[in-house]
Amino acid sequence: MIELDGVPELIDPVMVAAFEGWNDAGDAASAAVAHLHREWKGEVFAALDAEDYYDFQVNRPTVYLEGGQRKITWPTTRLSVVRVGGETPRDLVLVRGIEPSMRWRSFCNELLGFAHELGVEMVVILGALLGDTPHTRPVPVSGVTSDTDLARTMDLEETRYEGPTGIVGILQEACTHAGVPAVSLWAAVPHYVSQPPNPKATLALLNRLEDLIGLRIPLGELAEDARAWQLGVDQLAAEDSEVAEYVQSLEEARDTAELPEASGEAIAREFERYLRRRDGGPGPGPGPGPAPGGHATEGGDGPPYLRDASGGGRARPPRSPRDLSGPGGGTGRGPGPADGPADGSPEDGPADNEDGSSGD
Repeated sequence: MIELDGVPELIDPVMVAAFEGWNDAGDAASAAVAHLHREWKGEVFAALDAEDYYDFQVNRPTVYLEGGQRKITWPTTRLSVVRVGGETPRDLVLVRGIEPSMRWRSFCNELLGFAHELGVEMVVILGALLGDTPHTRPVPVSGVTSDTDLARTMDLEETRYEGPTGIVGILQEACTHAGVPAVSLWAAVPHYVSQPPNPKATLALLNRLEDLIGLRIPLGELAEDARAWQLGVDQLAAEDSEVAEYVQSLEEARDTAELPEASGEAIAREFERYLRRRDGGPGPGPGPGPAPGGHATEGGDGPPYLRDASGGGRARPPRSPRDLSGPGGGTGRGPGPADGPADGSPEDGPADNEDGSSGD
């Protein structure tokens, strides 16, 4: 029995979830939910029992001192609620945690139990993947769903992926079977600079979420952090001519692929976003219409620069001469371009395989 004492009756609630781990390259997705919690002063009302879902040898608890006493923080998934005011107030139920080690079906059922008790109208799951995308261009964000009607009315990609999946894919399918509308938003993170944080990818996810749910999201210093991040990566790339040449090749592939989309309509959408933020108005509500220009790539088979040009069944490995993420070429908690099978039609992201190269 789920007890929700102290949680007020919610207004048109949407559940927004993100999980650290395989589905969170550069920590972009979990950072987006953390940003929402921080900016809207979320209040945690529930935490899942860590004993039920986590292997503590994989996700270890941490010890800290508080007032001279030693305390332990256990890995878990927490739920918080935020109330967004304005002319059309709406509540968000934020879910932030770590991809569970076991009992995924029970994990999803417990989250859906909360969603049912709170009257959640839609679930939006955020993810981030590693891909062959240049850091100098807008971050591609794909929106996918298993619901045919939702794909049509909200201009989303209907997933056709087959292969290994992560908790994002499992939760989305659980929502579908429970009759709860669910959408996954995936940001593509450059695989050659995969270490967290990646504020540019976090910003792209929040921009797309804003358009999807029709709420104006306060960005705080995130836009400035994204610019600083790109300048830092520019400097690192400029120090190595081989890396700079590789980035240039990604830019050319991206620009060629998106040339047909550089239309007046796409420019108009970006201008509308600017006007909304300048005037302090809400974002567009969910409904038919193209995704915001420069922030989404929702082709039926994913963007060409993330597909295997040979047409084979697996994603090609990264061709970058050096990973700028740091010593050892860290993966930044995200599947890379060779982590899983691909069929050219991603399940939850714009890539060869499921979530960027693999997971969802």
